[in-house]
Amino acid sequence: MIYNQSLALLTDLYQLTMVHGYWKAGLAMRQAVFHINFRRWPFKGGFAIAAGLDTAIQYLQELRFSESDLAYLEGLDLFEKPFLEFLSTFKFACDFDALPEGNLIFPYEPLIRVKGPIWQAQLLESPMLNILNFQTLIATKAARICLAAHPDPVIEFGMRRAQGIDGAISASRAAFIGGCESTSDVIAGKLFGIPIRGTHAHSWIMAFEEEEKAFEVFAKMRPKHCIMLIDTYNSIEGAKKAIKVAQSIPNFELSGVRLDSGDLAKLSIEIRKLLDQAGMQKAHIMASNELDEYLIRDLKQQGAKIDVWGVGTNLVTGKDQPALDGVYKLAAIQNEKGEWIHKIKLSEQTAKVTNPGILQIRRYFDGQFYTADAIYDEILGIQEPATIIDIRDPNRQMEAVGHPTDLLVPIFRAGKLVYSVPSLFESQALAKNELTRLPPNMERFTNPQPYLAGLEKRIYQKKMELIRKVRG
Repeated sequence: MIYNQSLALLTDLYQLTMVHGYWKAGLAMRQAVFHINFRRWPFKGGFAIAAGLDTAIQYLQELRFSESDLAYLEGLDLFEKPFLEFLSTFKFACDFDALPEGNLIFPYEPLIRVKGPIWQAQLLESPMLNILNFQTLIATKAARICLAAHPDPVIEFGMRRAQGIDGAISASRAAFIGGCESTSDVIAGKLFGIPIRGTHAHSWIMAFEEEEKAFEVFAKMRPKHCIMLIDTYNSIEGAKKAIKVAQSIPNFELSGVRLDSGDLAKLSIEIRKLLDQAGMQKAHIMASNELDEYLIRDLKQQGAKIDVWGVGTNLVTGKDQPALDGVYKLAAIQNEKGEWIHKIKLSEQTAKVTNPGILQIRRYFDGQFYTADAIYDEILGIQEPATIIDIRDPNRQMEAVGHPTDLLVPIFRAGKLVYSVPSLFESQALAKNELTRLPPNMERFTNPQPYLAGLEKRIYQKKMELIRKVRG
């Protein structure tokens, strides 16, 4: 774990007060099922990339209430001493199913499914949302940026603008899953094995009397992988000086130059000519400066000669959508006889009405592209060929076509880890492959064609039945 202490109190107070209530009412051991899903398409796009599962697994493996946690809760004067003694016995005992990192995920589909004693399942709400919402958001943003930059590599440059220490670390991890080639964040490199890259800042140039001298010292210090920042004073003149320095050092090969300001398209075209004329065809032109998928797309359309992209603030903060609207909702609970009872939450907003049951995702593949996803209930089962009904627009229905695969896989059974956690590189490779299976019109940044991820007919009918029953 990143923090060398108990994280059991990484939660909201109302989770503990509800658990206290379940315990008080004799319901603590009642079996229940919760799911995490989100309702809106991230960044108004056509897909999301699941991320954060490995972090969630580590959290669950270490989850316990320490003596200091219990002492703090006792000092709040909110909880009875016997209840705190009950908390002290916590040992994770739930079944936990999830979508492996790197998979495509769409609105209303469960990212995770938790089944177990309601007091334990309830305690997971806040930390699971904290972990999975953010990393899924950033992995999705990274995937969009990498699609725009393709086939050029993208370096995640955002640590200094990230929301705090863990925000930076989690963002670096998620951005790598989403497709970034490397990061500037050294601790992320140490923790996760992500390749680290970096150049130098404008302050390096400003610390010397002459820009050319700054380049010379840096080049001799970094004979390999040397990229010089050339826009401190004048980008074209900076490029000329970088070339001159590179040519003056025996057996030195300039890896590239970096632009951080100005008209990136125009400057890169002019600098590419200078580099090529100097016989430095292999030298890269790297750009930074508040980049996102839209600006990268536009620069490529303008013929920019940039072939490495450093993306920071807009990536690690998810700047145009700073939060994924993931929710954690109760969907089924056992009665005193051990029978599963479907549960539903109603709302005046159709989008906020929850989906009942023990949910699973079945994805259909026609050999080239994914065709649709059916969210179905394991209690009711699914009949093939499945009829899929759009949650937002019930008039949009289709019969599933293609080879089916169920996506949620067992992670924990009765609290025991049964999942072989893939490497971060494997999760990144999966994300890249997943995007090749999504039709191009669904990857557009503006007005993408929505992918059909809807309810299978049986659970849709059950949902309508519950709505009618609750509303009388």
